Amino acid sequence: MDTRSARIRARHVSTWMLIACGIWLVSLGLYFIFLRPPLLPEDARFMGSSLAQLRAAVPGLEGWLKRVFIVMGGFMTGTGVLTVSAACVAMSSRWRGTSWAIAMSGVLTVALMSAINFDLHSDFRWLLLVPALVWLAGFVLHISRR
Repeated sequence: MDTRSARIRARHVSTWMLIACGIWLVSLGLYFIFLRPPLLPEDARFMGSSLAQLRAAVPGLEGWLKRVFIVMGGFMTGTGVLTVSAACVAMSSRWRGTSWAIAMSGVLTVALMSAINFDLHSDFRWLLLVPALVWLAGFVLHISRR
């Protein structure tokens, strides 16, 4: 395989990896909007309490958290839509600043979420590491073809 075709293949793979991350962000956002309960057992465990104790101590907490998660899910979904768009348009057109935008958005979304979930000892920490690694691999392939 010649160098040019290898660069083209890397471009396609990196684009699809980042599209997959964007779709994952959209899906995660929709989960937060429609399905995520306000408090998970791991939330109470992190705070050194039980769900019953939290509910008794702060009666309006779950209603407030549900609204917070709806807003946060909307931002996740919007970020995912923009990620898919950037992967489809900006990467293939080689727009100036695309690499910087991809790097920063990956660090501030999937990498930060993964890191915080490890810090919290979340039950989902290993699952949430996968999109961060896919994003990183897609970004490395993207910059390696330059």
